[in-house]
Amino acid sequence: MSDRKVKIAWYGKHFGEEPPLVGKKPHGAGTIFFSGCNLRCVFCQNYQISQEKLGKEYSASELANIMVDLQDRGAVNIDLVTPTPWRRSLKESIILARESGLTIPIVWNSNAYETLHIIREMEGLVDIYLPDFKYADDKLAVRYSNAPKYSRLAEEAIKEMYRQVGNLRIKNGVAQKGLIIRHLILPGYLDNSFAVLERIALIDKDIHLSLMSQYYPVYIANQFPEINRRLTEDEIKCVEAKRMELGLENGWTQEADSGEIFLPDFRKKNPFYYHTKNTKTQRKKYI
Repeated sequence: MSDRKVKIAWYGKHFGEEPPLVGKKPHGAGTIFFSGCNLRCVFCQNYQISQEKLGKEYSASELANIMVDLQDRGAVNIDLVTPTPWRRSLKESIILARESGLTIPIVWNSNAYETLHIIREMEGLVDIYLPDFKYADDKLAVRYSNAPKYSRLAEEAIKEMYRQVGNLRIKNGVAQKGLIIRHLILPGYLDNSFAVLERIALIDKDIHLSLMSQYYPVYIANQFPEINRRLTEDEIKCVEAKRMELGLENGWTQEADSGEIFLPDFRKKNPFYYHTKNTKTQRKKYI
């Protein structure tokens, strides 16, 4: 057994993912938030862990035990958030957890800024891929996430994910295997969103897409005046209309209303009790 470590900011049952990833209460996703990230998004809502790297170290065997414990607590999957920097330890942990009785799906919840080699390494270990296709415009990728060549790398990685697991399969309301692509709409950059959706449609119009409108100008987004605001309803509707025009009918759209959006505070025991006012999100399901 190796002495590889991972750094975890929080783990537990989480209900903020797409509906088939959480099931019905009291189930939830068995979510593990890892510290660190290979992107530097200026608007990151999880900047406390992605950039400030809050967290605690665990061995590969301890992580395997966490996975089995989450299953025992009723989680419907093991949701690995920002796993890419820790992939070598994760491979070992997944194998150990399977040997210890883990049977629920493994979710690879990433930013898609990954090489083909990384994704191919995970074949057979990951059941559900949940990448975020952020940018089709590489100038934006560099400006806001310090991610050169993002569009090419993300598209190649997503195509490989799709080759491995195919379209999403759901049983009794719970995802078993397949691909879900997320896209976060950025204020003022609808053309970027349109181009991302066009690329997804060229892969397969049956892919499940989670269109996210939860953008909030946190971390250092206030240093970039053009994105230092919330999305408007018209912007959300325009991207949703493009989605329908392209025939991307499977999945969900996150709708903003006059409620509250939850922004995690990873310094707290349960980060998801913390929120700001006046921005609630929910997901509307398509076919």
